[in-house]
Amino acid sequence: MKNYDTIIIGGGCVGFGTAMYCGRFGMKTLVLGDILGGTIILTHVVENYPGFVRLTGQELSDKLKEHALDYKEFVEIKEEKVTVVEKEGNLFKVISTDGEYLTKTLIFATGTQVRKLGVPGEDTFSNRGLSYCALCDGPIFRGKNIAVVGGSDSAAKEALLLTEYGKKVYIIYRGDKIRPEPINMERVEQKIKEGKIEMINNTNVVEVKGDKFLNKVILDKPYKGSKEFPIDAVFVEIGHLPLSELAVKLGVKTNEKGEIIIDRESKTNVSGIFAAGDVVDTRFKQAITGVGEGVSASYSAYMYLKEQEGVYPTTTPGYKAKNHIAEKEMKRIVTEIKK
Repeated sequence: MKNYDTIIIGGGCVGFGTAMYCGRFGMKTLVLGDILGGTIILTHVVENYPGFVRLTGQELSDKLKEHALDYKEFVEIKEEKVTVVEKEGNLFKVISTDGEYLTKTLIFATGTQVRKLGVPGEDTFSNRGLSYCALCDGPIFRGKNIAVVGGSDSAAKEALLLTEYGKKVYIIYRGDKIRPEPINMERVEQKIKEGKIEMINNTNVVEVKGDKFLNKVILDKPYKGSKEFPIDAVFVEIGHLPLSELAVKLGVKTNEKGEIIIDRESKTNVSGIFAAGDVVDTRFKQAITGVGEGVSASYSAYMYLKEQEGVYPTTTPGYKAKNHIAEKEMKRIVTEIKK
């Protein structure tokens, strides 16, 4: 059973960014993710990650992974689903679909999973006209009428992408007005003027129906005289649920939403366990903020090991001091990131 200074659970942007900094600290690091790349790879265009005016989610993920593996002397990345995490003495035992590992510290970067509508017919027509990823399935419905359920910035971006394929896109939202970032609101409004997007506000989808494939949804109030709304496809974008179950089993505290509670240094209430990204209780969730939290988590894990062992954490043969950032400089970098 291999031993590590830290194991990062989660193979997305946050996991890769965290691993890169762990590598710079000379920590023997393992990243485990059941789907390498994370949810960002489902994003068509990323325009808000500093340093890149515009790139795809897949490209951003690949760049962060490549940067982490630049420290291959210290960093390993494996596509394995973690099934069990338990305390074993002063260490943590991590069991995946393909192996068992021991680590001195844990960093949760597990992210979230999509929130479902929870209405009759949803499971029946999932992947049969009902989808949770416009980038994945949008091209299937070229020339069709498509509905997006949700009112967030993500929902707006999904709708905008789907206008490239669909005949017309309807945004069905339970509130008075959708709430995307201003630039995406402007884009939606322009598509409305062009007749590519139509809003259906103050309305919920209460059932999904069809034959072999989805062909209609039932609304909780009439639209143009009827609660039955014929549609060729439905894309659900109503938020996400934090993947914090493994952490909870170790005694890590979460809030009422199930998000892991961290402090400004990405520490949890359990000694030796840290967290970052969409799974934590910070209000504003972006790739860049998650990576910043991961940097703090890597530094906190490093300091925890140094305080516990009284030496630099790594025991990797051939460790070279030139790869190690001075502690004072690292504190400065983390302070700047938090500003």
